[in-house]
Amino acid sequence: MKSTFAKVAIGFVIGATTVGGVPTAGINWGKSVTSACVDNKTGLLYASTGTCAKNRSAVSLGGTPGTINGIVNQVFPTLVTIKSTTPNGSGTGSGSIFKTDSNSSWIVTNNHVIDGATSKTVELDNGEEVNATLVGKDSNYDLAVIKIDKGNQPVISFGDSNAIQIGDPVIAFGSPLGLDHTVTSGIVSSLNRPVTTGLNGASDSYVNAIQTDAAINPGNSGGPLTDSQGRLIGINSAIATLGSSFGGQSGSIGLGFSIPINEAKRIIDEILQNGKATRPILGVYFDQAFTGKGAKISGLTNGEAASAAGIAVGSVITSIDGKKITDFVSAIVRIRSHAPGDRITLTVTLPTGGNKSYSLTLGSATTN
Repeated sequence: MKSTFAKVAIGFVIGATTVGGVPTAGINWGKSVTSACVDNKTGLLYASTGTCAKNRSAVSLGGTPGTINGIVNQVFPTLVTIKSTTPNGSGTGSGSIFKTDSNSSWIVTNNHVIDGATSKTVELDNGEEVNATLVGKDSNYDLAVIKIDKGNQPVISFGDSNAIQIGDPVIAFGSPLGLDHTVTSGIVSSLNRPVTTGLNGASDSYVNAIQTDAAINPGNSGGPLTDSQGRLIGINSAIATLGSSFGGQSGSIGLGFSIPINEAKRIIDEILQNGKATRPILGVYFDQAFTGKGAKISGLTNGEAASAAGIAVGSVITSIDGKKITDFVSAIVRIRSHAPGDRITLTVTLPTGGNKSYSLTLGSATTN
């Protein structure tokens, strides 16, 4: 039986397993196949009709994705529409119920969904509307937690964003353009994509994003991106749009970005415990006008990690923990993918020429 499973696994890895006599590749979003028959000689896999022929052995495929409809039925009860009112008007976003007790429930969303709101209303899956209060937010990671005084609600399951791979199927949920309970599907297009959102200078959010081609539009913000098991792997946060030279299209062009849940977990936990979160700091200022490759250091904060390590002003960071740094945005994103107190290795090009690596411990700062 051990060798049989090995053959099945290899078949899935190369994407050419035979199911029902027809070669297939990738994930089947249709009818879920949870058992099959493997040919004892060839190792080919066939869909099971209940019993296997004499020359085939029954195997369990376990963990195969369910149908989109099944995942929708699983996630919808945990999905909410958030209506925020600000002095400048009103807006709509999305969120996920991730914690509940007998009296209250907690919802994770984007900071930009509720930022500046004088009132917040949450619409539940059954259409009921309840007022929400802010537990805490972090503009640097574009995350917020709000609370409603309604307990015993369904909660979304957390997945593992470190386990996903490019090409994996994903589903995006939310209320794009106010159309609540909208579902779109796609794949993971890229990982660790440096993305910045917002136009407020130092308060910009820098996201180490999951890129997906699942359609995401205004109103999807804060909603869940799930894997093929309906588990939360990302929080939809941003989209790329075409500029005016391309006609100014502002909707989805197949470039959506989500905050990985593994990075969001630390922020969520700190907000629940303290009402605010911390971020890791290197203690440098970057030259944002620098056009070369890497992130050029234009200043240092005395007593912080970079200064204590002896890194010189004018040095250009070219990699962090072996990952290439292309500009200051990718440097900030890579640093913020860590937690305060983590040790990292920087490789820099020195102002005097040559390269040098530094091992240092990241400091901590609290988001206002």
